[in-house]
Amino acid sequence: MFNKILLGLVTILFITAFRPAERAVRVFMIGDSTMANKNTYDAPETGWGQVFQELFTQSVEIQNHAKNGRSTKSFRDLGHWAVVEKQLQPEDYVIIQFGHNDQKENDPARYAPAQTDYRANLKRYVSEVQAKGAFPILCTPVNRRKFNEEGNFIDQHADYPNVVRQIATELSLPLIDMHKKSLNVLEELGVEDSKDLFMHVMPDVYAKFPEGLTDNTHFTPYGARVMAKLAAEELMELKNPLRHYLKKSVYPTKYEYELPTINEVAFKKDTFDIRKYGAVSGGKILCHTAINQAISIASSTGGGVVLVPKGFWLSGPIDLKSNVNLHLQDGAFIQFSDNREDYPVVLTTWEGQPAYRCHAPLWGVNLVNIAITGKGIMDGAGQVWKQVKKSKLTEAQWKALVKSGGVVDEAGTAWYPSEISKFGNENKEWTNNITAGKSKEDYEAIRDFLRPNMVSLTNCRNVLLEDVTFLNSPAWTLHPLLCKHITIRNVNVKNPWYGQNNDAIDIESCTNGILDGCTFDTGDDAITIKSGRDKPGRERGVATRNFIVKNTTVFHGHGGFVIGSEMSGGVNNLFVNNCNFLGTDIGLRFKTTRGRGGVVKDIYISDINMNNIPAEAIRFNMYYAYQDPVPLDGDATKGQPSMEAEPFNEGTPVFKDFVMERIYCRGAQTAIMMRGIPESRIENISIKDATIYSKNGITLTEAKNISLTNVNIFSTTKDKLIQVNNVENLRIEHLDYLPGKKVLVEVNGNRSKGIEFLDTNETGVDVKSEFLSGAAKTSVKWKKK
Repeated sequence: MFNKILLGLVTILFITAFRPAERAVRVFMIGDSTMANKNTYDAPETGWGQVFQELFTQSVEIQNHAKNGRSTKSFRDLGHWAVVEKQLQPEDYVIIQFGHNDQKENDPARYAPAQTDYRANLKRYVSEVQAKGAFPILCTPVNRRKFNEEGNFIDQHADYPNVVRQIATELSLPLIDMHKKSLNVLEELGVEDSKDLFMHVMPDVYAKFPEGLTDNTHFTPYGARVMAKLAAEELMELKNPLRHYLKKSVYPTKYEYELPTINEVAFKKDTFDIRKYGAVSGGKILCHTAINQAISIASSTGGGVVLVPKGFWLSGPIDLKSNVNLHLQDGAFIQFSDNREDYPVVLTTWEGQPAYRCHAPLWGVNLVNIAITGKGIMDGAGQVWKQVKKSKLTEAQWKALVKSGGVVDEAGTAWYPSEISKFGNENKEWTNNITAGKSKEDYEAIRDFLRPNMVSLTNCRNVLLEDVTFLNSPAWTLHPLLCKHITIRNVNVKNPWYGQNNDAIDIESCTNGILDGCTFDTGDDAITIKSGRDKPGRERGVATRNFIVKNTTVFHGHGGFVIGSEMSGGVNNLFVNNCNFLGTDIGLRFKTTRGRGGVVKDIYISDINMNNIPAEAIRFNMYYAYQDPVPLDGDATKGQPSMEAEPFNEGTPVFKDFVMERIYCRGAQTAIMMRGIPESRIENISIKDATIYSKNGITLTEAKNISLTNVNIFSTTKDKLIQVNNVENLRIEHLDYLPGKKVLVEVNGNRSKGIEFLDTNETGVDVKSEFLSGAAKTSVKWKKK
């Protein structure tokens, strides 16, 4: 018996060991230079087929045989097709894209008229692919970039794209319509922004192009990835079998091809040392004149690197300029001046509305290709600008602060750097924003109050902030406004924990960016997404969208990742992953209020770690800055008061379509709180695979279509685990919790309905459901699968 068992095991091992490995799905690509792989020395030129593999799992093998300069005719005549055809096996795929070079009437080796030779050549490729048992996929040529003087796009492909479409229809073949999709992208980006897709190269930035290049046919790495993602998107829309091998991202429900693509900037190697322009280390002499001169000269000569060597550099405001990288060498320290007179009053914005403020220590407006990089440190001298509340200091700290100078308010609860600062804080009805009847001179008279943001970048494109440490900002630390293509990598921000308005970063009305590997320790919100405030924000109408936030740690702040409250222009398509919020007041914070307007939607969050959260781990609040109609602590009252609906109008905010997965928190006051408004409920929120240890459980008010799956809420309060007030369509599946609760779910409000518990432990509670404030007993159902 033993020998038989042993023989069987040996047989199984033998069969397993010699079983042929499952063959990868092979995709061959044939086409021209827009698709082809490039050599390293061709940088930055990149074919879209060169990066196509990035969008697939390891089960797919991409073989890109596209060649520069080839047409349907020359690709065969020069033997390239024979190499591919020889390798083809059944169930391989072949993506076929030609057209750019078939148009070349003056080149008989390549020319193939659209309606005759081009059509016949494509059909022949298709026939030969099918003869091998492989699957052809036709692809229209991508558009070249060309606009007329009015900014309207000009198509240069004549009949070629239509011929491809006709063949696909005639032969019932899958079609990747890159011509149509690239047209949509070009028209959306417009004349200027579309340049980043193509080889618009500054002189001396890349070795192959010392004179620079303007090429509206071939792609940069950014352009190639945009085009590759369009092709993947088409495969999904076609329901082509290759869609099953597209790579899923770490963001819930999203694939890699659906993530934003961000253009990264590069600079000339020319170096402009600030010492050559009069900067002197030591902290005695203001160096901003020398720094600004170096930046201006660098920009005027085509760009380069302005070097801040190691040393102590005292500076007033620095003005950034296009094509310049301000680089702080390791050991470089820029101390911004603590003399408020060094910062002129300028027209800018404050908290999403037009305002006069002092010139930011680092300032840039209407720029292209800018950077602040290096392992140096910048200090914004925030101590001479900020109000400090007594309640945020120890008694000894308060006494030392008062003794240092400044003034204290009549109540003895707040310190100000000067009497003017105190006046400004006490008259915010006009000092914070531009007010009718007030001139610039009126604001210059309250300069001490008009504290600036530390880094202010407005309407800039292709921005890089990397490796720098920013300390002690007067107000917001990093503030990109109306910027496009922003990369913020390995940046550190540290502000006093008591600093009001000391947000680490406020990304406002910006498009396409990534924040990666940063560390923030600040006095207000940390990672903050905004888009303007109230009517001015709605009139601007520019949403913050297409942003990735990942691999970032926040040690202190009011909120770890925050949207709002200034979100009147809207927020959408944000992706947050692998972040740590350690001791922030709230972990995930979403705030707005009536009057803001704006739609926040399509937010994808995953792999969030939190601990020691004094308030909520997850908080949605649509009553921000108003007196709360519902007590913050759900245990403080029995039942919930009704809230009256107001008319839905342009000032009504909307929160919807959030997906969160793998959210973990050890220690919070409340696990999850959602507080919507009757006329605009918080809607379509999914939380899956979460574990939260907290004092209080879950409170949901004025919400709809909420899904909690595999959520563990280990709250210590015995009263109740979940409290809902006018919630519709709440689905809770596989909920786990600590036993000993009096009530599992308290239901309030006559608009509560469609509440389902699936496969949830019902033991360990005195009462499963309690119905108050007009709630119907039929609103809750308990089910087992």
